[in-house]
Amino acid sequence: MALAGTHPRTFRAVLEYDGTDFHGWQVQAGRRTVQGVLEEALASILSARVPVIAAGRTDAGVHALGQLVSFRAATGIPPERLAAALNSRLPPDAAILSLEEAPADFHATRDARSKVYRYLVLEGRTPRPLLRRTTWRVPVRLDLRRMREAARCLVGRHDFASFRTNPGPEGEGRGTVRRVLRVDLRRRGGLLALEVEGEGFLYNMVRAIAGTLVEVGRGRWEPGRVAGILAARDRRAAGPTAPARGLVLVSVAFGPPRTAGRRRSPGGRKLDPRPPARPRMVRKAGRRRPGPPGEAMP
Repeated sequence: MALAGTHPRTFRAVLEYDGTDFHGWQVQAGRRTVQGVLEEALASILSARVPVIAAGRTDAGVHALGQLVSFRAATGIPPERLAAALNSRLPPDAAILSLEEAPADFHATRDARSKVYRYLVLEGRTPRPLLRRTTWRVPVRLDLRRMREAARCLVGRHDFASFRTNPGPEGEGRGTVRRVLRVDLRRRGGLLALEVEGEGFLYNMVRAIAGTLVEVGRGRWEPGRVAGILAARDRRAAGPTAPARGLVLVSVAFGPPRTAGRRRSPGGRKLDPRPPARPRMVRKAGRRRPGPPGEAMP
């Protein structure tokens, strides 16, 4: 509950959710959203409306292993107890993995330095019922070598206008130039994973990259075509937007703003959803579960 006379505190949390039955992150009238259920849970505990800010506003059907969120609340409840109370009120398809007090000026959107997204493709004609909500099934085996060759030109600072759904729900106030730090492709069994880390993303950018690389992997396009797609700055030049269900926000790096003239490694501190060797424990509904480490790389 909110305590009279208690000064507002800033909290930072990592949230996991199955995006299948959500209409995205952001609150929408009459629709079930991740932000909506989280703010409802907070209101039931604190008896006050508490706006929650996310590092990335995932679209309908997109999942998260490590969504970074922040909020300010006037409460004396310790973070571990607040996490347990939230998890007891959240629906089964959303959970707080870790929650801690943060500096007063921390802001999940402004302080995010990079994000890691993963897209999963299920190869083959055989359906996998347990994977149907989290993968895009492509009925052929993709050529991983060709896809890796095509992906190389995406790393770096480029104009990604060809890889956005134009112009996005709220436009692109910062233009269409973004910096991609890495693009990795790997296969395990019949699952192909595309992982993209970047300092920022356009609307549907990773899904458009996935759709384009699948065209290359199927042999329909040559790997060198992707460089021409970048140069075209035209969404019609790229491949299809891959289905939302295959995309997951893996982790978010955060840290202080970069100082001009000072070199530093890409990204910043990360709250990684993977449990460390000796995990902190975050209570949830009467049992203990491992929370993410304070610092880690995805």
